Amino acid sequence: MSVTLGIDVGTSGTKTLAIDETGAILASASAEYPCSHPRPGWSEQDPELWWQATKATVRAVLASGRVRPGDVTGIGLSGQMHGSVFLDDAGGVIRPALLWNDQRTAEECAWIEDRVGGRQALVRMVANPALTGFTAPKLVWLRNHEPRSWDRVKQVLLPKDYVRYRLTGTYATEVSDASGTLMLDVAHRRWSHELLGKLEIDPAFLPACYESPEVSAAISAIGAGETGLLAGTPVVGGGGDQPAGAVGSGIVRQGVVSATMGTSGVVFAHADELGFDPLGRLQRGCHAVPGAWHVMGVVLAAGGSFQWFRNTLGQAEVEAAKATGGDPYEQLTALAATAPAGSEGLFFLPYLTGERTPHFDPDAKGGWIGLTVRHTRAHMIRAVLEGATYAMRDSLELIREMGVAISEIRVSGGGARSMLWRQLQADIYGADVHTLNSSEGPAFGVALLALVGTGAYQSVAEACDATVRRVESTSVDPTARARYDRAYTIHRRLYPDLKDAFHAMSALIKDA
Repeated sequence: MSVTLGIDVGTSGTKTLAIDETGAILASASAEYPCSHPRPGWSEQDPELWWQATKATVRAVLASGRVRPGDVTGIGLSGQMHGSVFLDDAGGVIRPALLWNDQRTAEECAWIEDRVGGRQALVRMVANPALTGFTAPKLVWLRNHEPRSWDRVKQVLLPKDYVRYRLTGTYATEVSDASGTLMLDVAHRRWSHELLGKLEIDPAFLPACYESPEVSAAISAIGAGETGLLAGTPVVGGGGDQPAGAVGSGIVRQGVVSATMGTSGVVFAHADELGFDPLGRLQRGCHAVPGAWHVMGVVLAAGGSFQWFRNTLGQAEVEAAKATGGDPYEQLTALAATAPAGSEGLFFLPYLTGERTPHFDPDAKGGWIGLTVRHTRAHMIRAVLEGATYAMRDSLELIREMGVAISEIRVSGGGARSMLWRQLQADIYGADVHTLNSSEGPAFGVALLALVGTGAYQSVAEACDATVRRVESTSVDPTARARYDRAYTIHRRLYPDLKDAFHAMSALIKDA
């Protein structure tokens, strides 16, 4: 019986799990760590935190009594996309990593598009416009603002690939995560030397690039000593957290779409053809399924908005949960459920860290709009949940507009664990939504990829068919849907009406 590990290096923590060939989870462990925001709009993390969390969670899984090191036939890696780990010639970290939700690179994005002859030319090269979260603008920012650090750079890795390096001693990545760097020729699934030349970035800075189920490295003696794994254990390419999570949700054929409400919110669709959108309104990239692509919309602070509310305005629920051993989110959603659908005209914009799809605006701001003396805390909480879901619908509408068929929506993340939030998604999306037998997301997906890469299954689709099942459906409430359709038309007007004010607010911050 094959046993594989899936390791997911997330923004707030790392999860490691072990599965067998049937997809049964044998053991799981998680470890949390902080994120740093040294200036408004900046988001950084020390890569050592990922490594320490990986070691701790792998050792915890191996200590569970259900998995022995000799049982592990392969390992898959997933992680937060777009981040940049800068290494020197000794493999040492030069500075904290710039993360996916870091917004400091607006000027660099404009420079990149100008450098290549405009947005449409860039989209033709790498399938995407220059977005502030992507990796290439971070490299340009480092060159512009920290030249001494830039002069020391010998290798640039994505977060999960830094963990691969620590486990194996090998510099490697794979096509799904590399698609989010803005440096991959997505159509041909290889680094874009044309773009790298125009940006004057040395291709030697970038690691070898594999397909996601392909074996990329093996656990080194040092990695084995640190984790308890056996030296020589194969490590497959893995996937960025969203493509990996899509594999874990069985999004491996056209028509089946995932809506993941985590810290960020992601609407993800499988595509058999790459296609072309000159406006670059949705992210396009290589799927973790060899020979396939994906189209993806991203809300930067979907579940993150609810987390922000809990941390800043939900202290009463946090303290009550500590006293009872409960979950503060459950208390908050129970309160939100007492407010009516539509929150009596109260809207929340979830742009707490700027926004990606569909606005591509690092200066976008969050907030409640429409407050009256009738509104209570329950309305405010419900409006946060509704606002994040409206923002997710923005991506669904773009996917439909671009002709990608949607026959089924599968939900996951924190927004799938709440009965209220599942119902909100069904009513706001205007379609029944479905949960699955596994809610482990990216870690589960890359464990499946490791099963494929080590021969337990012949293809990613075969592995998903054998292990991923629908378990629960939430049907649309027609009355609530009609109310939300009306409200959604207002939601779509709010950002355009406030865009200039958001930019003026950012200027105030910069001038302070």
